[in-house]
Amino acid sequence: EVQLVESGGGLVQAGGSLRLSCVASGFTGDHYAIGWFRQAPGKEREGVSCIGSSDGSTYLADSVKGRFTISSDNAKNTVYLQMNSLKPEDTAVYYCAACNGHYWGQGTQVTVSS
Repeated sequence: EVQLVESGGGLVQAGGSLRLSCVASGFTGDHYAIGWFRQAPGKEREGVSCIGSSDGSTYLADSVKGRFTISSDNAKNTVYLQMNSLKPEDTAVYYCAACNGHYWGQGTQVTVSS
């Protein structure tokens, strides 16, 4: 059974930083991608970042390039999203997910105050 468990959300002032963590378990094989999606109130869910398990290739949405970094520690089965220079528009529920959309975590709230 695939499980994705997020942690690290919270309240931060604009310009601050947070690091989200996602512990993944139950994936089989070597080729899959895990990443982060977010959904703000009244908006559609959007992809933020993904990282490939085998080659470490990454994707970052234009809205977060230069501010967010995705990384992974395969020994810990953990994917991280380092978020710097946070803006109020980054406020959303952040979900860890398989990048093909097949598996989702429960979500963690990130709130950025102005």
